[in-house]
Amino acid sequence: MTVLNVTINGRGYGPTEVRDELTMNDYLREYLGLTGTKFGCGAAQCLSCAVIVDNPDGTSYTSPTCIVPAVRFDGKSIRTVEGHAKNGELSVLQKAFIEHFAFQCGYCTAGFLNESQVLLERLARKRVARAELEKTIAEALDGHLCRCTGYIKYHEAVRDVILADPQRYLA
Repeated sequence: MTVLNVTINGRGYGPTEVRDELTMNDYLREYLGLTGTKFGCGAAQCLSCAVIVDNPDGTSYTSPTCIVPAVRFDGKSIRTVEGHAKNGELSVLQKAFIEHFAFQCGYCTAGFLNESQVLLERLARKRVARAELEKTIAEALDGHLCRCTGYIKYHEAVRDVILADPQRYLA
């Protein structure tokens, strides 16, 4: 057993005693009732389970949760899909996903949403040339698996968010 302290969507949890082998996915879903993070392949290959990990320097990255023990997140700050909407209002990215019907079954959507948010935050810090935009989006979303949409609609939704605010994201 290990004691876990973690910040999730801005709220502190812990100290909580958890089994060393308990995955972060199970901790989120079973201990906290945050069921937006899905269990997909169970091998960190589809990334449906990806959450955002926030670094102290303001940067962030995604991490799978299906095979990663919860204790590896001890002391960290993470964001799940439940953390995107604020005061009942969907984020710009969530709205774009809906407008493009970027999901069908929705199982992979949380992972795509989190990865796309990390991309937007990265581009807000270091903008990309318009000529590199398509490649940048494709590389960011590479590795996330979807069995329904063929990826195009996710890509288009992210592109539209970026193009709607070019001064923020484009060099």
